[in-house]
Amino acid sequence: MTMPDRSQSRTGAGQGDLRSRLDRLTLSRKEGFQRFAEGPARPRPEQLARSQIKSLSEADLTEYNRSRRGWHANLGPLWTPQMKALHEDLWDIFDSNDQDCDKVKGGIALDAFPGLGKTTAVLSFARKLHRRAIREEGELTDAGQERWPVCRVGLTANTGMRDFNRAILEYYEHPGRFRGTAADFGYRALDSILTAETRLLIVDDLHFLRWRHQAGIEVSNHFKYIANEFPVTLLLIGVGLEERGVFSEGSDYRAAILAQTGRRTTRLDMAPFTVNSAQGRLDWRNTLLAVEERIVLADKYVGMLADDLSDYLFARSSGHIGSLMTLINRGCQRAVRTGVERLDTALLDNVKNDAAAERAREELQQALASGRLVSRPQGAAAWGN
Repeated sequence: MTMPDRSQSRTGAGQGDLRSRLDRLTLSRKEGFQRFAEGPARPRPEQLARSQIKSLSEADLTEYNRSRRGWHANLGPLWTPQMKALHEDLWDIFDSNDQDCDKVKGGIALDAFPGLGKTTAVLSFARKLHRRAIREEGELTDAGQERWPVCRVGLTANTGMRDFNRAILEYYEHPGRFRGTAADFGYRALDSILTAETRLLIVDDLHFLRWRHQAGIEVSNHFKYIANEFPVTLLLIGVGLEERGVFSEGSDYRAAILAQTGRRTTRLDMAPFTVNSAQGRLDWRNTLLAVEERIVLADKYVGMLADDLSDYLFARSSGHIGSLMTLINRGCQRAVRTGVERLDTALLDNVKNDAAAERAREELQQALASGRLVSRPQGAAAWGN
C-alpha cells in the first residue's frame, strides 16, 4: 500500500488544497487525523484590558479579534468528570485487548444522548492513543510502512458493507478504493489496517444505520468479521443504540445476529451534569470555572460564570456540555463583535441555543427560581470550590 510522505503533511505541504483543508475538519482521512493528533495547541490570545484594546491599530485589532474568534470557537475539550471516567474505561478495554491473534478483541459502544460530548471525548482519547503509539513504537512499522494507530469512519443511513469498507480505504487513501466488490474492499481494508498497524477503529454516527434492514444486518455481520479477523479494537459511537436492539437478544434470526454484537461489546455512556447532589453541584461549578478561565474578554472577572451565571447556564444548557459550550461560544462571539467584552444575562438572552436545550429551558428556570433546584455548592466562593 502506497502512502504519501508523512513529512510533507508536517511541513504544511498541500495546505492550499481544498480537500486537504477539509480533511483537517472532517478527520475522514489519515492526514487530517494526523494534523489533529500531532498538531500544536492553538495559541491563546493575550488577555488585554479595554484600554489596551482601544490603543490597538486597526490592523492589530482586526487580527486580535480574529484570533479570539478562533479561540472561543475551540474552547474545549474540557476534562470533565464524565470525560475522565470515559477515558479510564476506554484505556481499560483497549489495553486489555493487547491479546494474541487467537483471541477475539472486545468491542466498545458509546451510547448516549446528543450534546453530551461523545465524539469530542472519543477524539480526545484517540489523540492520546495516537501519540502514545507513535512515542512507544515509532512513526514507521518494522516493515518500513507508516504507522497509523487510529482509523475513524462515519456512517450514513444508506451505508452498506461495501460503503463501509470503502470509507476505510478512503481514510488510508488506498489506490484501490474506487473499483471493486464488497469482498474486494474488505480484503483491501484489512490489508490497509495490517500494513499501518492500526489498533483502534472508530465508527461514528452508528445510529444512522438502519439496523433492522438488510444493510444494517450486513454491517453488523461485518463488525463481527472485524472483531474476529482485524487486530483492532472497534469503538462504535451512536445515539439510542440499546433501544435499536444492538445489545439485546431475541428469538428471530435478525435479532440473534444483532445479539452477537451485544455479547462482544461493552456499552459505555456519558451523563449530563446534574445538580441534585452536592457532588453534582461541585462538578458543575468546577466546569464553569474551567470554561471561565479560558475565556478571553476584556471585562471577564472571576465568578462571571460560576457565580453570576450558574443557574442561568444550567437552565439554558440542561446540563449538557455540548449545549453549554455552544452558548458560551456564541456569547463570546457576540461579546467581542459588539464590544460588550463580558458575558451576562442581557447579552446571552439574545443568543440562540440548540432546540433541545431551549425546549427544556423554561421548566428548569422555574425550578431554579423557586429553589427546588440549586446549581451552586453551599458556601461556594468565586475563587475556589
